[in-house]
Amino acid sequence: MKLSKFNLIKITTFASLKKGMEIKIVNTSKHPLPAYETNASAGMDLRAELAESVSLKPLERALIPTGLFIELPVGYEAQVRPRSGMAYKHGITVLNSPGTIDADYRGEIKVIVVNLSNAEYVINDGERIAQMIIASHEKAEWIKVDELAETERGAGGFGHTGKH
Repeated sequence: MKLSKFNLIKITTFASLKKGMEIKIVNTSKHPLPAYETNASAGMDLRAELAESVSLKPLERALIPTGLFIELPVGYEAQVRPRSGMAYKHGITVLNSPGTIDADYRGEIKVIVVNLSNAEYVINDGERIAQMIIASHEKAEWIKVDELAETERGAGGFGHTGKH
């Protein structure tokens, strides 16, 4: 589909009018606040706030502080996820991915990092160690029943739609 100049301007103008959600944050680190690296980024990088570097041997994990404290509105969570470059290049990932920061949590954001590579990896102060995404969520209300509606899939799971 080819966009005309008029349509392109209209889309750009609409996107520029969309204001981001405001979230209170305390930054006790010496690093800048998390920020979106591009206009279309979903996540913001979290940086390590370390007095000294942390060395992770293969299969070791560590809880890395960020020096950030946030106040999310009820109905939202912050999801902490791995950075794809660290995972691909170094085998470093976030262990409980995605980690959830609830709206009523007021403690420091810390990231559980694990080294899944065969080589030691050193995390330095200020290094971008994970990304954080703000997401809305719903509250569920359970309705107890004796049976569920049938579907074509039924109880099939764990790869049942793969090889036949």
